[in-house]
Amino acid sequence: MDETTLGQRFSTGGEEVLTAAIGHYGQPLLRYCHHVLCDYHEAQDAVQIAFIKAYETRSRFHSGTNLRAWLYKIAFRTCVDLLRRRRRQLFLPPSDAGWDPGYIGPELRQALESLSPEDRGLLFGRILEECSYEELSQIYGKSAATLRKRYERARRKLAGILTAGQSEAHKEGLS
Repeated sequence: MDETTLGQRFSTGGEEVLTAAIGHYGQPLLRYCHHVLCDYHEAQDAVQIAFIKAYETRSRFHSGTNLRAWLYKIAFRTCVDLLRRRRRQLFLPPSDAGWDPGYIGPELRQALESLSPEDRGLLFGRILEECSYEELSQIYGKSAATLRKRYERARRKLAGILTAGQSEAHKEGLS
């Protein structure tokens, strides 16, 4: 089933349409959630929760609107909810069991974790998922111009954090 047909049938479809949506958007959403949460297993949970929410509220989806953006919006909100829950569990040590250090190095991971979840999501949505600012606007509920500016700021902030980290590592190497 192609994207257009999927978007037209999603609000009234049954499990076969959900299965098609999972097949079409599951991996990109998993990649997106993984980058927002920085935890692979938590990202898997987020995607499952997002698809359940989407299926349960499919009657609110209007045929003809962008299904991809709608799913990303649900996934982003789910990730934010999981991050809030994670913060409430401060007494537990952080779990790195799902982290693949070969995928993103620890320096980049640490730098990304210093950004807000929205900024991380914006960077990954724009860079890896190649979302347009219009799609991102639908996901975040903000204007494309606002998101363009926020993206540039987040990118500069990330570059500054990484540059500062490299300078410190270089200084330590000279000592």
